[in-house]
Amino acid sequence: MSTLDATRAELALVVLYLNKAEARDKICRAIQYGSKFLSDGQAGTAQNVDKSTSLARKVFRLFKFVNDLHGLISPVPQGTPLPLVLLGKSKNALLSTFLFLDQIVWLGRSGIYKNKERVELIGRISLFCWMGSSICTTLVEVGELGRLSASMKKLEKELKEGEKHHNEQYHAKLKKSNERSLALVKSAMDIVVAVGLLQLAPKKVTPRVTGGFGFVSSLISCYQLLPSPQKSKTT
Repeated sequence: MSTLDATRAELALVVLYLNKAEARDKICRAIQYGSKFLSDGQAGTAQNVDKSTSLARKVFRLFKFVNDLHGLISPVPQGTPLPLVLLGKSKNALLSTFLFLDQIVWLGRSGIYKNKERVELIGRISLFCWMGSSICTTLVEVGELGRLSASMKKLEKELKEGEKHHNEQYHAKLKKSNERSLALVKSAMDIVVAVGLLQLAPKKVTPRVTGGFGFVSSLISCYQLLPSPQKSKTT
């Protein structure tokens, strides 16, 4: 493959990535929280970027609540323990509610809906819903990691010494475990971000702390949305 072909292939992956509305939203999220980290709650250019990007992101999320509404009524994989099913459905319900209420917040901040006090109240309720969904996600990931760990140990016992490094099933479980570990870190960081946005612990979770955690969480989201090399080769 020539240098030009390689460059073209890499650009195709970038185009594929940027064509995703979710990817563009997470890039904007990184800009938003990066600006919040730099401003530390002080008036200035960084805070203006934070506020304008936050408002712009709400447009990306219009009608996105339907996704989690669909997840709420969709069947779960067979064999999933009831506590994890309930936590997963609670996460879907809370996230769908957050995204729906966020649309009303957008209407208020764009000047279409005039009742500012109600918009602020709805905004706080929506953030509590998002924090609740992040807590549910964290608990689900902890539970799923426990299940994966148990199945990997069982598989290790069945395989002979050294065979696990060449076993496809073991590698698939290990990859899934790494993905869930990353998702666990992200959801735990999002809880801190929600606490910061709601100002539940203003002395400890300052705007700079909120911005820092939100920025790293956004980078993780951007990484999770990267196209798989295997998928790109087959398409």
